[in-house]
Amino acid sequence: MLLWVVYDIVKNKIRNKIAKTCKCYGLYRVQKSVFLGDLNRNETDELSLKCQDIMDEDKDSIYIFPMCDEDFKKVKLLGQAFDKNLVSDEIIAKFF
Repeated sequence: MLLWVVYDIVKNKIRNKIAKTCKCYGLYRVQKSVFLGDLNRNETDELSLKCQDIMDEDKDSIYIFPMCDEDFKKVKLLGQAFDKNLVSDEIIAKFF
């Protein structure tokens, strides 16, 4: 299942830990605070729990959006959208 992780984290240290955690799960950074990747349900649950442990729930927000392939193909990219060098060819191919 494709997964978007979008966050707004106040402190740099926490923000860096969240980004590192996303990368450890094989997610690709598409913008400074947006990651995209393909995870199964267990991995998604694990990622969610780890992020929840790291974040400050009183100040930070993290959105985890699952998306099926069919809906992902409907996503419209405007402007530069994301750095294609940071995203896998497999995910890019789903756009086209």
